[in-house]
Amino acid sequence: MAKKAVTERSRPKKQAAKKSWTDKVNDDSKVHVVKKLEVDFSDMQAGEKMLIATPKIIHDYVRAIPKGKSVSMVTMRKDLANEYRADNTCPLTSGIFLRIVAEAAHEQIEKGAPLSKVAPFWRVVDEKSPMNKKFTFGDTFVKQQRQKEGLLES
Repeated sequence: MAKKAVTERSRPKKQAAKKSWTDKVNDDSKVHVVKKLEVDFSDMQAGEKMLIATPKIIHDYVRAIPKGKSVSMVTMRKDLANEYRADNTCPLTSGIFLRIVAEAAHEQIEKGAPLSKVAPFWRVVDEKSPMNKKFTFGDTFVKQQRQKEGLLES
């Protein structure tokens, strides 16, 4: 039986080590962008300036929310847009980056970090948010933290 020649194509590719959620938040290669919309997008009109934030920007915003206070995703997007001289913040990337922040916070808690040292994402993600279904850790944690801070919605 003839040996098969090993070519670049048939050689298994080495996969890069998977980044942790915390690594994704702290990735300094990611920079924010403010761009002018050419067409209507989501709740924004063509011609408006839209901020595409970074996971770190979302993290820092969430870390600044005081205990016992809840901020909606819409408010967070408006606040960040104002800070970065834009008309609004991209809803799609905001949701993605908020999930990264939440997963990183939970990852840190699992490694022993106290709640006071992680981004309190439960102050933005309420117990009814569809995002809870996407979390690798389920929705119980968010509900428990919101209850402890008196943030549960009725």
